[in-house]
Amino acid sequence: MALLPDRHPQKDFFILDISDVVPKDDMASMEHPLFSLATKPDMRHLVYKNGINKLEIIPSGRGLPTIFDKDILIFCISQLMDKKNRGEKIGKRVRFTGRELLIATNRPTNNLGYNRLEHAFQRLRGTTFTTNIATGNKIETRIFGLIDEGGFVRTADEHFRLDYCEIVLSDWVMRAIEGDEVVTISNDYFRLRRPLERRLYEIGRKHCGSQPKWHIGLAKLQEKTGSNAPLKKFRLNIRQIIEDDHTPFYRMELTPDDLVIFRPRSPQSDLSPEIRLPEWAEDKARGIAREKGRDYYALRSDWLAFAKSEAAKGNPPKNAGAAFLAYCNKQKSLR
Repeated sequence: MALLPDRHPQKDFFILDISDVVPKDDMASMEHPLFSLATKPDMRHLVYKNGINKLEIIPSGRGLPTIFDKDILIFCISQLMDKKNRGEKIGKRVRFTGRELLIATNRPTNNLGYNRLEHAFQRLRGTTFTTNIATGNKIETRIFGLIDEGGFVRTADEHFRLDYCEIVLSDWVMRAIEGDEVVTISNDYFRLRRPLERRLYEIGRKHCGSQPKWHIGLAKLQEKTGSNAPLKKFRLNIRQIIEDDHTPFYRMELTPDDLVIFRPRSPQSDLSPEIRLPEWAEDKARGIAREKGRDYYALRSDWLAFAKSEAAKGNPPKNAGAAFLAYCNKQKSLR
């Protein structure tokens, strides 16, 4: 099964500032199966145990939050981490347009997408978690949701257009952000079709990182993914994903004794592609630098260093020219 198409390779310029933020995922939800892999409403009451740790999940009226619902959390976490890294004050409330979210997470921007978004908000708000997972150097047993609030504002005319969305993140999610318990993930994560593919990428990103390899037993991996398929079916699914070989940053191998091995892809071919700035972008950037009293070559050098660093993590810019211009426009004027 092929990757989803990159639906928005030429993003609208006015939303580059928000949609090009490097995606961040919180390590706690990468470690534990908080999100359902089902594509239909999943009404299961789940309990996971790992040593002294216990995780209980009670679904909302619309079912458990799905791995695709998690895109909303990744989007919000990414916005707050970007502000935090730039020294700006952050809070639990995140406001954005539906279009910004849909484009950043590679979703279609039609009405069907907005309807799905509303249902996702309901699952994220309504599902109850009881856990003693450690976050922010503390171990807590709490009953909580992933978001405290979610809402929409629409126009009152006959078109009933969505004006903006607002999410209030839970204290549990905020503690992960404030404790820097997040990692960068590839934008191609949002192009993965299968829920299991997304979950496997998260697990590989969390545990393998940039190590030469990391391995785990098949049964233990199934437990970490949250899959409820029989082990025989899970093994077949893993083999198919390995054969398709779409997982960003990592390749997987299944040994005859049911050991799953994750390895980073070749840095030369997959993780550090050459970044080229188109001539039109350089011309516009020179004009911006002149207006702001900035050294164009210093701006170019700083941005390329950042872009290459992100590319080495499996997250190259989708549109180098537009991203470079957005970076230049954000710089303060020295005049």
